[in-house]
Amino acid sequence: MINVYCTESSGLKQMRKKKLNKGCWIDMVAPTHDELVEVAAATGLQMDFLSAALDDDEKSRIEVDEDQILVLGDIPFLRSNKDFEALPLGIIINRDYIVTVCLEANGVTAGLDEKNGRGRITQHHTNLLYQILYRAATLYLKYIRIIIKRTDELERHLRVSMENAELFNLLDLQKSLTIFSTSLKSDNMVIERLNRLRATGTSNGLISNFEEDEDLLDDVIIEFKQATEMVEMYSHILNSMMEVFASIISNNLNLVMKFLASVTIMLAIPTLISGLWGMNVPVPFADTPYGFAIVMVLAVIIGGSAGYILWRKHMF
Repeated sequence: MINVYCTESSGLKQMRKKKLNKGCWIDMVAPTHDELVEVAAATGLQMDFLSAALDDDEKSRIEVDEDQILVLGDIPFLRSNKDFEALPLGIIINRDYIVTVCLEANGVTAGLDEKNGRGRITQHHTNLLYQILYRAATLYLKYIRIIIKRTDELERHLRVSMENAELFNLLDLQKSLTIFSTSLKSDNMVIERLNRLRATGTSNGLISNFEEDEDLLDDVIIEFKQATEMVEMYSHILNSMMEVFASIISNNLNLVMKFLASVTIMLAIPTLISGLWGMNVPVPFADTPYGFAIVMVLAVIIGGSAGYILWRKHMF
């Protein structure tokens, strides 16, 4: 799917007819090979750059080739309240066009559509590039806060009753934070490289040095650093929680086993006594009518004494 946006006097507008005019922003979502060929022919962009984001295992990077630049980074996706992942987003810029490519519709480019795009100047490619990166950073922060909130809910439930389903949910959140941590580290390296290209002027004029762009880039760097710090902090917290709950489960199991062992000892004493008096040989009290009662009282006294000793040793 291809969406084309251009800046008009009223703001960012989606072109109803897919005319790839110079200065427009082309947003491609899960494009077909024919669509890639069409855009490559109209814009002069390399097919390798346009198709880079279609491999979900592609590494984040920046490539500069004469009159075009590829900025490839990861953006977050929300699958459910406990399942998050990251997929590549490719941003390709030359002197006339800016193109974004992703495998799925996402909250980054969708947040810059005509309803939210007032003030986005598609002809000013550097500004739009930074706006996309800033949107990705804020989306990371939004999803991290969702993970934090969900973690707190699971912690409250686990303090009351420990169920396997909640522990698995906690494991899913831990996995999501690990994915975010890896993606954010790659994105931070991309932004550092982008900042060096801007500072050294080695981007062949594709990255501008306007003051407003520098301020926006600073905001992008701050947001990504904040997201990275939050992910690292809550990854440690979640790891500690998993270790604590594992220790609690182990401790609860030990308490149950200790209780069952104590009960077994108490039951073993009457069983031993009844077994001894049940042998087909002469035994004490065999000739008295109160023999059974005497044996039962003896078993209760010895069993009660054993229980008292176990209780004093905190075995119950």
